[in-house]
Amino acid sequence: MQSIYDYTLEELKKIIKPSFRALQIYNWIYKKYIYSYEDMKNIPNEVRNELKNKYEINILQIVKKEKSIDGSIKYLFSLHDGHTIEAVLLLMKKKKISEEGIVQKSEQYTVCISSQVGCKVGCTFCLTAKGGFVRNLSAGEIVSQIVKIKKDNNISEDKSLNIVYMGMGEPLDNYNNFVQSVKIFSQEEGLSINRKRQTISTSGISSKIKKLGLENLGIQLAISLHAVDDKLRTELIPMNKAYNIQSIINAVKEFPIDARKKVMFEYLVIKDINDDLLSAKKLISLLNGIKAKVNLIYFNPYAGTTYKRPQSKDMLVFQEYLISKGLFCTIRESKGLDISAACGQLKEKENQET
Repeated sequence: MQSIYDYTLEELKKIIKPSFRALQIYNWIYKKYIYSYEDMKNIPNEVRNELKNKYEINILQIVKKEKSIDGSIKYLFSLHDGHTIEAVLLLMKKKKISEEGIVQKSEQYTVCISSQVGCKVGCTFCLTAKGGFVRNLSAGEIVSQIVKIKKDNNISEDKSLNIVYMGMGEPLDNYNNFVQSVKIFSQEEGLSINRKRQTISTSGISSKIKKLGLENLGIQLAISLHAVDDKLRTELIPMNKAYNIQSIINAVKEFPIDARKKVMFEYLVIKDINDDLLSAKKLISLLNGIKAKVNLIYFNPYAGTTYKRPQSKDMLVFQEYLISKGLFCTIRESKGLDISAACGQLKEKENQET
């Protein structure tokens, strides 16, 4: 059965008559976060019954959540078929309140969402890959993660979020549903999340990066690079055999980027694997000619991995070298280290407990 979250407003108007009912329904599900057709008081009984029979509405359930001392919350959701996925609410900036008790600046949130149950890419450093690939998420299952998180945290309807497709799965491997979710998120009458606030993080399916560029959706692009030569990258990301570094770089150079934005290159730093200065030098050469920003990420260890978290001093040396050569570079602040931070950890923990 299709979900009510699978459709843009324009699509709903074509299948629900009279069409103005579609806008009322959008208001209930995206502004009021209603999970029952019975609660849609301005919708006639016969329309509600028809909706109930045709379109599922409560498609995700919160199985478990863990809250970090830094304000991050990791969610484990169950789907209709019993499979589970993860999402994370990241508190990027706390609320600022004046001495008089007046809110000067509200919180800033980023939500990291999943696009698949499991993943086909098979990155050796990723816990999600250990469970293999199960299935793609529908557009509605992608969208519903945001709705559930907003409701669970009483985040007001007019509060904008940043979305990162960086949870479980490879978004470009679920291309059509990913693109549909981008369109649904950005509907002004719904969640109204500007496309500039949406970032796709991909392991680098270069042919799909080109295809996405032609769509010109206006979203931000992040490449999970993690290595500067094909030998190491193939070891870390086996998919690199099919889509090597140069093919990714070529696709990125063709991708339409807002004049004020940069392409993000995510570089997961693993101790004694890719944290040396020679790698930093090769990275400078590799990204020459691209409006790039490098985001250095600490590897988050998990039980059973042989990879280690890098030392802070090595991260700083790496960063400082890139900056000295004119490359914009940040070190991502590690969040949720006191909870199941790495993607797939909460799912794995739940599996071990059941």
